[in-house]
Amino acid sequence: MVKVIFPTGEEKEFAPEASLFEVLKAHDKGLLKKAVAARVDGAARDLRSRLGAGNGAVKVEPVALESPEGLEILRHSAAHVMAEAVKSLYKDARIAIGPAIEDGFYYDFEVDEPFTPEDIEKIEKRMGEIIKGDHPFAREAVSREEALKLFSGMGEVYKEEIINELPDGEVSLYRHSGFVDLCRGPHIPSTGWIKAFKLTGAAGAYWRGDEKRRMLQRVYGTAFANKDDLKAYIERIEEAKRRDHRKLGKELDLFSTNEHIGAGLVLWHPNGSVVRGVIEDFWREEHARADYSIIYTPHIAQAGLWKTSGHWEFYRENLFSPMDVEGQDYIVKPMNCPFHISIYKSRLRSYRDLPIRYAELGTVYRYERSGALHGLLRVRGFTQDDAHIFMTPAQLEDEIKGVLKFTLFVLNSFGFNEFDIYLSTRPEKYVGSLENWARAEAALKGALEAQGLKYSIDPGEGVFYGPKIDIKIKDVLGRAWQCSTIQADFNLPERFDVTYRDENGGESRPIMVHRALMGSLERFFGCLVEHYAGAFPVWLSPVQAIVLTVTERNDDFASEVHKKLKAEGIRAELDVRNEKLGFKIREAQLRKVPYQLVIGDKESESRQVSPRLRGGATLPSMTVDEFLAVVKAENRPASQAG
Repeated sequence: MVKVIFPTGEEKEFAPEASLFEVLKAHDKGLLKKAVAARVDGAARDLRSRLGAGNGAVKVEPVALESPEGLEILRHSAAHVMAEAVKSLYKDARIAIGPAIEDGFYYDFEVDEPFTPEDIEKIEKRMGEIIKGDHPFAREAVSREEALKLFSGMGEVYKEEIINELPDGEVSLYRHSGFVDLCRGPHIPSTGWIKAFKLTGAAGAYWRGDEKRRMLQRVYGTAFANKDDLKAYIERIEEAKRRDHRKLGKELDLFSTNEHIGAGLVLWHPNGSVVRGVIEDFWREEHARADYSIIYTPHIAQAGLWKTSGHWEFYRENLFSPMDVEGQDYIVKPMNCPFHISIYKSRLRSYRDLPIRYAELGTVYRYERSGALHGLLRVRGFTQDDAHIFMTPAQLEDEIKGVLKFTLFVLNSFGFNEFDIYLSTRPEKYVGSLENWARAEAALKGALEAQGLKYSIDPGEGVFYGPKIDIKIKDVLGRAWQCSTIQADFNLPERFDVTYRDENGGESRPIMVHRALMGSLERFFGCLVEHYAGAFPVWLSPVQAIVLTVTERNDDFASEVHKKLKAEGIRAELDVRNEKLGFKIREAQLRKVPYQLVIGDKESESRQVSPRLRGGATLPSMTVDEFLAVVKAENRPASQAG
């Protein structure tokens, strides 16, 4: 008999051949309506699996369907059902992989033609039929040779490739209905447990992300514990589509990309450039207040610089190929840090000079696979609001505290007030001593705790030269975006032999902090577009006010209003076209202009304006000076305190 210890502390004995169904039922019959799997000594297993002999006593706890782990199991099982549906509808289809992902699942297929929306509907309908059949998921353990023979006989070349990479030993298969797949599991007890699911679309995906391999069709879907949760998710997805920065970028004429220029290289249109200019002006002014020196550096450098920095060795896959310049290899820069180090080293530095803070809106270039590119959020050329701070060891924690405070001020200024914060520790490939890594991680941790900020440890996700703090901003839909980063670095100062004259007249090594408050301007701009659904706050709007006339009789006063607004620094336009007022208002609303100033006979005579908000509400009539006061009150966030 095996002693089972439940989360409540209760203990019972069972025969080794008892199923986990039976174990949970004996503990609490109600669990069988909620549990989708069980953990045995921490390892998730199917409810149909046997308890096993154990080591005299095991801990068993249910995995609730509504829990993150339960939903992952549900979604992985739904991916298997989708694969069966595709195989039953498209006989020549070959299956690749089908994992659960955040909020859903996907499965990759090799098919002759891309799936159409009509195909997705057919697959979803067939899935419903399979689910209705309530077919049990059954695990089967076979040898590697048996698994290879099985999938080879079915012509499943992608499964063959995976199996050939597995070590010798037992291979786990799962069957349901007439379908079999290579899978570790666990799975739901039967297909009937899928109560609420939806296929959300299809896209091309290279096998294993390799552009030299075949393009497969990736079908996406999601599943939830109940229909209410599914409905809420679909509503969020629809809202996300409405806010998609790629869609709004085109509608609002903000930016574009061009296949003749190259994927992942952004063209900023006049409207987008106005917003970017406002962001950059704000950035420069606040950095000047925070005692940063703003600098400019080249876009290319000799390959030797990147070998010294370690990028050539540790970041090679993200570098563009070298270009030959008079027999020397040059590389477009992936980072700004070696340039900032070079400026620091241009003359002798004293401890009295430190800290030195260099900041740059530096454009960098990194190779990303075409399949990973996504609007402004993942590009090949982007501008970082980069800075590097050189300091004594004693200044490290205070400087990090200052950077954290500065970061939150900047993010708050743009309307981001919720964050996920992570402390990323030493990765598998790194440079420098373990002692320095420990010191850097301790300093970052101390600064976070001193500021009272909640954070999580992200093990092994630091950069090769040091640990870092990552701050993910949350938008209005609760989605997290990686933007801000703060990185402590003991290593690059060593690689470049960076020093300062210390209090004793000797040479000491400074510590260097890399930091980006907004990260990439491209990504940050994309986040802003989606956060505000293109309706930027007044201070960021490309056009802050548009003056609209009712008839030609009102043109003179409208022109006068427009000129005064422009003279006071308001980004204003004048619309005196011979069009109906309703048409002009509707067009301004579609452009998401914050204020529309309607000028009719009444306004011309009283020399007032009637402000209309982009949402449709109207303000009382007021003088132009009164309106200017309204706009200016919204025109800039407060400057950083201290």
